[in-house]
Amino acid sequence: MSTVLEIGPGPGIFKALVGHLGVSVETVDIDPDLKPDHVASATSLPFVDNSYDCVCAFQMLEHLPYDQALQAFLEMSRVAGSHVVISLPDAKKKWIYSLHIPKVGQKVIHISRPRLKPVPHVFDGEHYWEINKQGYPLQKVTNDFSAHAKLLKTYRVDEQPYHRFFVFEKIHK
Repeated sequence: MSTVLEIGPGPGIFKALVGHLGVSVETVDIDPDLKPDHVASATSLPFVDNSYDCVCAFQMLEHLPYDQALQAFLEMSRVAGSHVVISLPDAKKKWIYSLHIPKVGQKVIHISRPRLKPVPHVFDGEHYWEINKQGYPLQKVTNDFSAHAKLLKTYRVDEQPYHRFFVFEKIHK
């Protein structure tokens, strides 16, 4: 059985869905009102190294200042046995087109909306930063997070292109 630690479980949707697949999911959050399995800070996880097969955080790290988000990712990498999966908001606008090609099927293409310069980020009480806003280009975020784990892939899903996913493999030292 796989074991997963989810940082910042929100309403518990991930744990409920993945639990039906036979995966053991535990949650951690600093807010006890969310009823996580463990109440703790993401920047100082109370677990030994390699405690879980996979550690994930979906749309959570941007709620921390960037340096703290990197510290939380470092902790996630420490606690993970093999993989870390995160999603972050990507502010780069995409035009999404779906077309049906005979004998090929449905194809979806993404066209980046051109911008002369990145949009400045204004703290809204929730997000301290977002990918592709001023000061946080995708390449910088990718490089900074990849210093702690090997990036296997990054992608956006057609149904919700604001969410950019990253799949990392732990670097065993």
